[in-house]
Amino acid sequence: MTSKKKEPSGCGCASIPFSVILLILGGGYWLVAYADWRQIVQLLPNDLTDKIPVFNLSLPEKLTFIPGLNSPNQQPIQDSDVPPSPIGSPKPPQPQPQQSDVPPSPIVPAKPPQPQPTQPPLLRTPAPNVTASSPKTPWEQKGIRAIYLSRYQVTNRATEQMIRERVLYYRDRGINTIIHGVWGNACTMYHSQVMQAKFGYDSCPNEFQDKWLDWLIDEAHKQGMQVHAYFEKGIKIDKDSPVFDLAVERGWIVPGVDRTHPGVEHYVLNVEIPEVAKYFTDILVEFVKKYPQIDAVQWDDYLGYHAELPGKVDRTAKLTNFVQTMIKSMKAANPRVSFDICHHNPYWSKRYFAADWENWGVDRVFIQVYADENFVEEMKYVEIYDGISITERQFNRLEELIKNDQVKNILFFPLTGDPAKMADNVKSITSKIK
Repeated sequence: MTSKKKEPSGCGCASIPFSVILLILGGGYWLVAYADWRQIVQLLPNDLTDKIPVFNLSLPEKLTFIPGLNSPNQQPIQDSDVPPSPIGSPKPPQPQPQQSDVPPSPIVPAKPPQPQPTQPPLLRTPAPNVTASSPKTPWEQKGIRAIYLSRYQVTNRATEQMIRERVLYYRDRGINTIIHGVWGNACTMYHSQVMQAKFGYDSCPNEFQDKWLDWLIDEAHKQGMQVHAYFEKGIKIDKDSPVFDLAVERGWIVPGVDRTHPGVEHYVLNVEIPEVAKYFTDILVEFVKKYPQIDAVQWDDYLGYHAELPGKVDRTAKLTNFVQTMIKSMKAANPRVSFDICHHNPYWSKRYFAADWENWGVDRVFIQVYADENFVEEMKYVEIYDGISITERQFNRLEELIKNDQVKNILFFPLTGDPAKMADNVKSITSKIK
């Protein structure tokens, strides 16, 4: 029986000389460890490469270092194309190429790792915390913290620098509103065309810079403060008024002397006379047009008559009609300006000054409490209306006013005539109140 020729099996290594096999096994590791091993394979005979499949394997272009199979001193290679994870969690396992029926290739030593720039972890930016700032003190919670400055504060040609520095001075003492005199004794502390047409001169006979009020308003608004125009003396004048003689000549003065304040004699201009009423209204309208950024105008208890004037004449209704007309005209000229008064409580105002201000249609009312005798009784009015005005005499009450949530605003009237000193004392007191 003829024997069948035996087919080659396996990798065909049995037909290769033993010396060649030793050469291949001995140098295999060295050949695979370098990128140029394919060039060496090209030098071998074709029948040899065909019989040894390892020479026909296609290695990946980039070999990844596998942790745990390198030397203990070698560090893992970090892929520079991937930013570091902000939370440092391990990467999921990557799929490996399938090499079925192919013996594993020797591990190629990787290049030493290159230092990579360190990136900080990615952090989520927190939303602004509006409660992070210190809470306001009871003093800072008052809406208006104001001080009065007489119209004489701008005489002697106060410079722009002086006026702006004055604003900063009061701001630093916790004041957020300046109530500055712009009128008094029936004349203006600005150049007025209404006065020029009526009397032949355009202001009080005081020296002041033409733009003083513009500078004051501008700086105050830059500092987050307000300016309220103070119409000092209201409808009253004294003998030093530049219009006194003319007022007497034209019969504009109510008979009698107003001695509301001991030692001070005033004369009341009769606003029942149409010419007088029109003069006041025209002045107010002119002012809010000339200074459109003014925050408010304020009149005080001098907007009223006095009960001890001669004759039993009730002037309440006439005064109410005058004020209502004046406010209406002002609002038509500049509706953004607040019309405020600082007066006695409504009972005293109506009974002793013919000032029924509850029916005037004003925007805000601040109650004057310049005496300590009836302080407790006055507080019920202060809490109902828009706040209180006090002098240095009531500093002993300041802490209780600040801690009273029903007192919305506090005004300071320097009875001594020194607003700077009064503001210093206010700061000294309020800085101790927590």
